[in-house]
Amino acid sequence: MKDYINLLKSHPVLLRLSSIQLISYFGAWFSNVAIYTLLLEMNVSAKVVAFVAMLHFLAGVIQAPISGVIIDRINPKKLMLSLISIEILATFCLIFITEVSDLYLLYILIFLKMAAASFYFTTEMSLLPKILDGNKLQKANEIHSIIWSLSYTLGMAISGFVVYAFGVKIAFLLDSFMFVLAFFLLFKLEIQVTMNPVKEKFLSMMVDTFSYLKQTPKALYLMIVHAFVGLTAFDALVALMVEKYYASIIATSLALGLMHSARAVGLVVGPIILGKWINNKRIIYLFIGQGFGVWLWAYMMHNFYLSLAASVVVGFFTTTLWSYTYTLLQKNIDEKYYGRIVAYNDMMFLSSAAFTSYMIGLLATDDFSLESIAVIMGMMFIIGGAYYAWVLHREKLEEIS
Repeated sequence: MKDYINLLKSHPVLLRLSSIQLISYFGAWFSNVAIYTLLLEMNVSAKVVAFVAMLHFLAGVIQAPISGVIIDRINPKKLMLSLISIEILATFCLIFITEVSDLYLLYILIFLKMAAASFYFTTEMSLLPKILDGNKLQKANEIHSIIWSLSYTLGMAISGFVVYAFGVKIAFLLDSFMFVLAFFLLFKLEIQVTMNPVKEKFLSMMVDTFSYLKQTPKALYLMIVHAFVGLTAFDALVALMVEKYYASIIATSLALGLMHSARAVGLVVGPIILGKWINNKRIIYLFIGQGFGVWLWAYMMHNFYLSLAASVVVGFFTTTLWSYTYTLLQKNIDEKYYGRIVAYNDMMFLSSAAFTSYMIGLLATDDFSLESIAVIMGMMFIIGGAYYAWVLHREKLEEIS
């Protein structure tokens, strides 16, 4: 933890960007609990719950082919301010969703909100390698993951109580306020990044990206490795678990908040313990650990309190797995392609998360038990570990130091 604090102290821009992350992510999870609570109160089907979960990721998938090119052409601060503005508007408009007939409006708003959020994330992750390198970049990615996890923990937990006490609209309004605060913090931040003049045409840059991937196969392999981490998109599964097993013993919003918060405890603690231990070869053990954690969750799912304990284990490996595989990709690509490659990487990651969310709903509708769905997901992480072992044997990957 001391290394993280020293890095933030020595890099004021990273400190401010991290503060903005903390505020905006914290606000985002308010609306997330409120959205799922609203859906369950409307008594919608499992497919609708899964579709909403999928929408959280689908927007990033669709925009990826153009977002990377835009990132490599436009000043990052101006772009990020524009994206936060879209998040403010889309989040505020969620207060107008009141009944099942408003579902299409909900879909549109979630799509716009998450498209902007994904675009912002990709912009920032393309910016970090330009201001940090090596071990500092890995630590910055871990800080980002810890902030996400901490925001997830506090946001989900507090939102559960806020929604329970004051209703979903207050959660949406609080979320909007968080984004307004993030906007002003970013507006006052000076980001010194040299933007090299881009002479290539928009379409030519897109085509050039595919040529680069063909010439640099390890970049594509690492994108696929990172995409396996997208299997941790458990939101739809948690919502269905709450509805099936826990709604009779605890309020829906509180159960959602506590379940996500328990997993987020593991997300925060994991990188603190694993950060100095992890290296290229040990990533395989993280995939295996993640798979066994999900299997443990499946075994304890029927009991609310045991499931909370298992959720901590599920989250323990995720943050380090995400941050290290992301840093590996950043370390093994050329700076010229940061924006475009990171955008396509996020597209594959979000595609994996969207597919996972959709399949959870589809399998649940087809009478698969939630426990069996979790077992399948655990097996996929084992396969991910085997695939990474193949990549490690085939390609020479630079160690992060």
